[in-house]
Amino acid sequence: MGHIGLWCRVLGLATFVMANSAWAHPHVWVMARAEVLFTLDGKVSGVRHAWTFDPGNSTFMTQGLDADHDGKLTPDELRDLARQNTLSLTEFDYFTVLKWNGHKQEFQEPTDYGMIFADDALTLTFVLPLKTPAVAGKTVSLEIYDPTYFVSIGMAAEDAVTLKGSPKSCAVAVTGPTPQKPLTAQKPQQLSEAFFQALTSAAGYGEQFAHRVRIVCP
Repeated sequence: MGHIGLWCRVLGLATFVMANSAWAHPHVWVMARAEVLFTLDGKVSGVRHAWTFDPGNSTFMTQGLDADHDGKLTPDELRDLARQNTLSLTEFDYFTVLKWNGHKQEFQEPTDYGMIFADDALTLTFVLPLKTPAVAGKTVSLEIYDPTYFVSIGMAAEDAVTLKGSPKSCAVAVTGPTPQKPLTAQKPQQLSEAFFQALTSAAGYGEQFAHRVRIVCP
């Protein structure tokens, strides 16, 4: 149910919020960038994510992690948190839906996970390799969203999606959310916390808030 096991440090804050206020979902805000990776022969091989958390949750998640008490958080001090955060998203397919010619693709376990803390914000990075590289001659689509809408994921204003190693003919376009068949016509603020608690990783509620990324390689 809900985000059991997801981002353990955020859950502590969320539990407090749910018990002490009428705040509605979402509880966490993320600004995302994605780099779509290509093989040398022009196939899509995976996605490198960079997700920046809102300042409030960034501060909460990093409490007590400054091991040497020097007032700075290093990638080494954040390594365990990065691993926990990344692997806890397995049940939710890492909030990532990549389709090739309309067919959803499967990912291998994430690699190269890490975190940095800069400008009062925590950024999680990791790579999702595809189990089978996708031929770039077909349309590739990408969506990044939390199906339960515990986490609101927006796309960065600039360089939201870039291509690495792609054929020169490839082009990428990002469009804003276009709600289609929402789970309910009510706005998140009008729904009870119990409604969101009942949502699972199979829920489709969060999809209506996702940006759509389209990659075409003629």
